[in-house]
Amino acid sequence: MVATSHPLASAAGLEMLAIGGKAVDAALAAVAVQCVVDPLMTGIGGDCFVLYAAKGEPAKALNGSGRAPGAATIDALHATGLRDVIPPTSPHAITVPGAISAWCKLHDDHGTLPLERIFARAIAYAEAGFAITPRVAQDWARNVDYLKNDKHAAAFFLPAGKAPLAGEMFRQPLLAERLREIATVGATAFYGGETARRMVGHLRALGGLHTEDDFTQSADQAHWVEPISTTYRGYEVLECPPNGQGLAALMILRILEGFDLGPDLPQADRIHLQAEATKLAYHHRDRLIGDPATSEGLADELLSDAAINALRSRIDPHRASPPVLWNEPEHKDTVYLCVVDEEGNAISFINSIFNGFGSTRLDPSTGVLFHCRGRSFSLEEGHPNAIAPYRRPMHTIIPAMVAKDGVPIMPFGVMGGDYQAAGHAAFLSAIIDRGLDLQAAMDESRSFAYGGELQIEPGIPAVVREELERRGHVLRIADEPIGGSQAIRIDPVTGTLFGASDSRKDGMAIGF
Repeated sequence: MVATSHPLASAAGLEMLAIGGKAVDAALAAVAVQCVVDPLMTGIGGDCFVLYAAKGEPAKALNGSGRAPGAATIDALHATGLRDVIPPTSPHAITVPGAISAWCKLHDDHGTLPLERIFARAIAYAEAGFAITPRVAQDWARNVDYLKNDKHAAAFFLPAGKAPLAGEMFRQPLLAERLREIATVGATAFYGGETARRMVGHLRALGGLHTEDDFTQSADQAHWVEPISTTYRGYEVLECPPNGQGLAALMILRILEGFDLGPDLPQADRIHLQAEATKLAYHHRDRLIGDPATSEGLADELLSDAAINALRSRIDPHRASPPVLWNEPEHKDTVYLCVVDEEGNAISFINSIFNGFGSTRLDPSTGVLFHCRGRSFSLEEGHPNAIAPYRRPMHTIIPAMVAKDGVPIMPFGVMGGDYQAAGHAAFLSAIIDRGLDLQAAMDESRSFAYGGELQIEPGIPAVVREELERRGHVLRIADEPIGGSQAIRIDPVTGTLFGASDSRKDGMAIGF
């Protein structure tokens, strides 16, 4: 079974399984197609994280996030006039993309089919064209003004000066060339040679600090690491360690485990508790999570009983409260997919360029659209997430997996930028605490406490909204769907696969 947020990606993954490919082959085929047919959400100029569990083996995590250029320092960015934040369209928001390094590492270690076969569908869609699906068209239209930040992106992605409509055909021939090069040569086709030289030249023309050496050294930057985990009601939940925000998802779950979130709990109470736990976890995320080298031991500390008990005790069941760090110091667009193959190998896979259309910075000579993940860096001296040479920024993209008695039983993920950690916790709570099936848990109306307000989808009843406002929450009705999600559950007794794909997107879960 394969579950993605785009029907052509799901079909490409299913094809790999049908011809005898394994989970990794299907995942790579699906993500390659999605980079073509959903270009505002993902691309080869982005980053990637993976959780992979071979049948009978513990899960492992692959960090495919990119590093800052070697010349990237706070002083260097201050000299350009940047003081507080890095704008998403700035060349300094572009770290060396890590996705292709991760794809090739994953294929080298666990792929069974040749990349030429795996990328065939993606290359064909890029060359011959594909029909725009409804949700992609909606998101594309929302980003028209943003795309106009870059003349090359606007010229390519806004044919005739406007976003393409659902059903219209679109082509990405230069992306087909890049995929064909990678399939033939490997990661060095992207990080070296003429392609890298052109990308670096374009980035430097924009004022970037990138060098060809930065790219050459990044071909093998993706690496395997140990997942972090916690238990929730007897299930083990696995996430990638920092620099991802998976730690925040585990913190929310641990905090919520101290409350009864069963089916009899009123909806306002459940949303309130999730909001309060989210605010606490995200406050720590924003203050403490950064590059793996600056986050050593952080998961053990923040998931400890001392930290969780202290944080949980600060939640008032009847009143919204401001978040604080547990030790009290004072301080002033993505795609996810998962696959389970006939052997039971499971993969949880996320690939992103961050904003819709990333940084909007498109190299017209290679067709590579760059992400803007470096905008997450802090420009504060001493901050764990401060920009520095070869450092990785904090990432919002997080694949996840659930295990029972040491056996992986569900790869899953939630898209939606900052929402992802909160989404992981809400999705699992709906399944474990209230017994919802995968699709029902995904399709529930969502809420998200972030940035001083509680965003809610329109489906949450007025009486619940009124109660949340009475408790002090500042509500904002979301003007677009909050996130998206995919999951595949493996029945531990029968081995049957149950899949779901979020109705907020165009995708599907499909198997045979």
